[in-house]
Amino acid sequence: MTETLGATIPDDVERAVHAVLKTACDRSLTLTAAESCTGGLLASLLTDVEGASHAFERGFVVYSKEAKCELLHIAPERIDRCGAVSREVALAMAEGALAASHADIALSITGFAGPAGSDDEPGLVHLACARHGRETRAREEHFGDIGRGPTRIAAIRTALEMISEMLA
Repeated sequence: MTETLGATIPDDVERAVHAVLKTACDRSLTLTAAESCTGGLLASLLTDVEGASHAFERGFVVYSKEAKCELLHIAPERIDRCGAVSREVALAMAEGALAASHADIALSITGFAGPAGSDDEPGLVHLACARHGRETRAREEHFGDIGRGPTRIAAIRTALEMISEMLA
């Protein structure tokens, strides 16, 4: 069980965290995360398993446009053109996190965890996963207007699936 969040994390997510970390450790691969709407929850989960947290290299919580640009080196024009919650920005976040870290695999999450602007879709989340020497993969999820917490958990579930696929 994760030490600090175990009581609030669904069992399937808990198992997925352990599986991802075990595989990463077994293969001597390190992970990084670039998170917006999940606010560091993925990083927290990946560092909460005793004996396996060394598989996590670093995390970037990049909630604002400025943070995405400064920390992940995304051109502001790209965000202006595509929107912060878009496939293009998720891809740039994952690739930027990989370039700005010493990790082997980077996962990015950007989305609307709750009500946003009038034209924004609650529950819309874009994720991307990058690994050195492989094509970066992206996914678009429509979780619906299920609330901030459930959207974040659903995004983490998808993120762990994507990392697991990239570890294979």
